[in-house]
Amino acid sequence: MRAIEINSKTDKFGHLNIDYKLNKSDIKVRVLILVDDDNSEIEDEKLWLSSISKNPVFDFLREPEEDIYSQKDGEPFND
Repeated sequence: MRAIEINSKTDKFGHLNIDYKLNKSDIKVRVLILVDDDNSEIEDEKLWLSSISKNPVFDFLREPEEDIYSQKDGEPFND
């Protein structure tokens, strides 16, 4: 399954450009579209990682105070 995210704004009648009535007028909205396809799981993972890396919800992770670990922390994982 592939996800497509569209940022849009409703018109004064509460409609998106894709003619989906929200019953709210003149507000910003976010639309997620899920598409079934035969792509491999790797392609789906790339799409997911690309989507979340651009999502403003995770912007706080780029702040310096969130960098609490270094390469010297923890132990190597050998599987």
